[in-house]
Amino acid sequence: MITTTSMENVQIIIQARMTSTRLPGKVLLPLCNSTVLQVMLDRLAAFKEHIIIATTNDGSEAPIVKLCKEQKIKYYQGSTEDVLSRYYEAATQYGAIDDTTIVRLTSDCPLIDSHLTKQVIEKHKRSQFDIVNLGPHSGYPRGLDCTAFSYQLLKKTHQLATSKADREHVTLGMAKFSSIATFSFAEGESLEHWRLTLDEPDDYKAIKAIYAHFGNNLDFSYPELKKQLKKKPALTDINKHVSQKTV
Repeated sequence: MITTTSMENVQIIIQARMTSTRLPGKVLLPLCNSTVLQVMLDRLAAFKEHIIIATTNDGSEAPIVKLCKEQKIKYYQGSTEDVLSRYYEAATQYGAIDDTTIVRLTSDCPLIDSHLTKQVIEKHKRSQFDIVNLGPHSGYPRGLDCTAFSYQLLKKTHQLATSKADREHVTLGMAKFSSIATFSFAEGESLEHWRLTLDEPDDYKAIKAIYAHFGNNLDFSYPELKKQLKKKPALTDINKHVSQKTV
């Protein structure tokens, strides 16, 4: 259960743009009689009041803004390439203070799990770790990625980071400017070869096939998903050849 207390002083910022180079407009592709971004928001419905969509200001973002207005989701329009500034400005606009827990998600993860996301948030709020991670680096499939850090750390990184990579990837430069303690949730087995993220057309085919396997129902947990993907390896074979874009 997600309690009000556990979510005090939390901002979940989801970066979303229409200008993806490999699959333009991917976040609004049809999925489950809806769209990829809407499916992600529906799977995170328990966190709705804490979500901010950090989109672009290059003129392409109108459909994303329209969705946010229709769904009464907070949004911010910022730099297309300087995603670090987009995060900092979005957090600032919506009243973040130094100890606000900022949660970074990306809009190409329509299989995101709300219970795993909650674990990351609670670990960051209850511990002394500067960054709390859940992602493929610790055995999880790519597409469940979630990172939590403080607004204070975000602000300092924004003020000091200068390289293009650090400005584009938000958390990449954090350890360069601060001595930080990081905690990563471990999956317990190696499943990072499963691609549950949306970068290329075959990723889209795989995600649609996975949802079709669940009858286009959105209400299933990561343990249930893992169980079904192990039973039906054909689902994860669809996009197993797709390589992750390197930083």
